Amino acid sequence: MAEAVAVPKTTKKPNVKAAIEAGEGILRLAPCWVPRSFLMPGKRLKLHPDDYYALGAHRGGIDERWFSSTTEAGNDNRADDEGLSYVISNGERFTLLEAVMAEGPTLIGKQMWDKYKRWPVYSKFFDNMGPIPHHMHHNEDQAAMIGQEGKPECYYFPPQLNAIGNNFPHTYFGLEPGVTKADLRRCLENWNKGDNGILDLSKAYRLKAGTGWHVPACVLHAPGSLLTYEPQWGSDVFAMYQSQVEGRRVEWDLFVQNTPEQYKQDLDYLVGQLDWEANVDPNFRDHHYLEPINVADTWTEGYQDRWVVYGRFGGPNTGSKRGDRDLFSAKELTIDPGVKVTIKDGGAYGLITVQGVGRVNKHRLESPNMIRFGAMTEDEVFVSHEAATRGVTFENTGTEPMVALRYFGPDSNPDAPHTGAFKTVRK
Repeated sequence: MAEAVAVPKTTKKPNVKAAIEAGEGILRLAPCWVPRSFLMPGKRLKLHPDDYYALGAHRGGIDERWFSSTTEAGNDNRADDEGLSYVISNGERFTLLEAVMAEGPTLIGKQMWDKYKRWPVYSKFFDNMGPIPHHMHHNEDQAAMIGQEGKPECYYFPPQLNAIGNNFPHTYFGLEPGVTKADLRRCLENWNKGDNGILDLSKAYRLKAGTGWHVPACVLHAPGSLLTYEPQWGSDVFAMYQSQVEGRRVEWDLFVQNTPEQYKQDLDYLVGQLDWEANVDPNFRDHHYLEPINVADTWTEGYQDRWVVYGRFGGPNTGSKRGDRDLFSAKELTIDPGVKVTIKDGGAYGLITVQGVGRVNKHRLESPNMIRFGAMTEDEVFVSHEAATRGVTFENTGTEPMVALRYFGPDSNPDAPHTGAFKTVRK
């Protein structure tokens, strides 16, 4: 079990350039834990059993671990740095946000830096005991009204962390074809009558480890209880449309916390936030379900890289189910024992190791069995644009396959597949 991090936060201006050079373009990151006061931890994040409420019961249980994040968590009563990943290097401890602001073109690439002036994405493990309320994430225009950004996202269910499915391994998506805006409005009118019945208007899909989903902004979804790897846009906005889940009340304030003040009681506006066409799509599964696709067939060489998150969006943070923007993507790299391979990618990425032990360049990688809150691990790194495009060398030094997930920012992988492409490959 790892010991607690003894390195205090750097109070002077961090020497980011030295950290990048010392790590050969790769930064070691400490675990970033995020609680949710309205959810119940699924306890598959490898946290010690005593630590799921390490921030206090009033903050809720820890059911998320964020990766390579420069995005602050949208929690009430949060710490100032909640949601931000920390770099550990040469006795210094500073946020990845500070690193990107200091050395943006080197870390995330000049094109991304010039366009966004930040690392505009993040990923997480979401781990809940049961389902969460039917909700959506706002699009760019809606979020801009409160000074935020919208949030499209994608899901992948890593088999290594889903030995059990917990209470409800199904997710409701969208609304049934034929549901009207008047039907949904009645659900909001019935908010204080207990269960407002919104799930009666939706359809649940059974979740399967090793698969995933593509979820644009403004599309309703009630995530189930598989542990989920979630690459997404760098925002934490949402609107809960379900008044009760597993007998627990969802407060109206939680529903409208990211809604402009003048619209918080305007039911027509709240219904109108949804991308209606996408939500009532009769072919929803065809447009959103994902299965892994091999980048190339390399099993005979002792490794395999696969696309696990892919698909285009209509634009930054829009609700369109069809589009041509590469906003984010993710790959799963599996390496057999004793194999060494150099991998080149189109841009910077955040990496988390989910099985085995090995190295990436000079950095050790190991998927831990148990983590104490505040402890350091060797399972997570951020690989800079310069290192990723030059190529980094992975080596499996253990006796089982080493598996790592890595997610990328916008325009890094224009060659990524579109949703539905797995059907052609499978044939």
